[in-house]
Amino acid sequence: MRQPWLELFRDYPSGVRETRLVLPSHTGTHLDAPAHIIPGGKTVEEIDLTLLLGKCRVADLTFVEEAVGADDLQNLNIKAGEFLLFKTRNSYQDAFDPCFVYLSESGARYLVERKIRGVGWDALGIERAQPGHPSHRLLLEQGIVILEGLRLKEVKPGEYGLVALPLPVQGAEAAPARVILLESLA
Repeated sequence: MRQPWLELFRDYPSGVRETRLVLPSHTGTHLDAPAHIIPGGKTVEEIDLTLLLGKCRVADLTFVEEAVGADDLQNLNIKAGEFLLFKTRNSYQDAFDPCFVYLSESGARYLVERKIRGVGWDALGIERAQPGHPSHRLLLEQGIVILEGLRLKEVKPGEYGLVALPLPVQGAEAAPARVILLESLA
C-alpha cells in the first residue's frame, strides 16, 4: 500500500536509495511543545530532554468510556515529578476513532495540581476539540511535557524506564518522537 507521506526520492545507479518523508509534525507518536497552544511558547528544540528520560508509569484507564477526569485519576496515587502514560481503550483501535477517549479539563487540572513532569496519551491528541484547548493549555503552561499517539496495547501497567526523543525540528510546535519503554530501568 502506498503511503502518501512516503515516496521514493531517488534510486542511484550505484544501488543507493533515498526516500523522502513529507508529514505533519503531529504524525504518529509525537511531542507537543508549548508553542502548539501558547503564543511565543517553547518550540521542540527548546524542550529539556531530561524531562523525557527516566522513570515513568503506565496506568490502566481502559475502563473510561469518554473522558478521563479527576475522578478517574484519584486512585492512582500520583506523585510530584512522575511521568504518566495513560492506557485507554484508544490503544485497541487500529484506525482513527473520532470518539477517542480524551483528557478532560478536570483531569488536566488534577495532573497540574499533582505537579507531574509529563503525560503520555494513546490517541493522536489528548483533546478531541474542546473550545480553547483547556487540557493542552493547563499542562503546557506549567511546563508539563505531552506525548501523543502512543501505542500501549501490549504494555502492562507498571513502572518502566522512558526514553522519548523528538526530532529536533527547529521552530516547530511538535515533532515525531521515538518512544521506548525499558523494563530494566524501572
